[in-house]
Amino acid sequence: MRERDHFIGVWLDDKEYAHLNQLCETSGLSAGAVLRQALAGVQLRPRPPGEYTRLLRELSAIGNNINQIAYWANAQKSIREAEIVDAAVLAKKAWELVKNGL
Repeated sequence: MRERDHFIGVWLDDKEYAHLNQLCETSGLSAGAVLRQALAGVQLRPRPPGEYTRLLRELSAIGNNINQIAYWANAQKSIREAEIVDAAVLAKKAWELVKNGL
């Protein structure tokens, strides 16, 4: 069963159609999704580049490594807690930059 019950057909001129197609290409969304997002007042953002997922995976691995190092260093008492916190803060900042599209 359809999730949406109402259909509206819209006629577009060449310029409007080209603009809609450009929005679809840039965002990676279908025309219907672009129009629904516009109606909802959502500002469309460009689709992340293809390597974005790989980069997020790498950042996650780096964060895991930092956690393992922090655990080991804390158990050995060979590193100051402030240094662990600094490393964690830097990893979190990097994660946020990538997540928010730099």
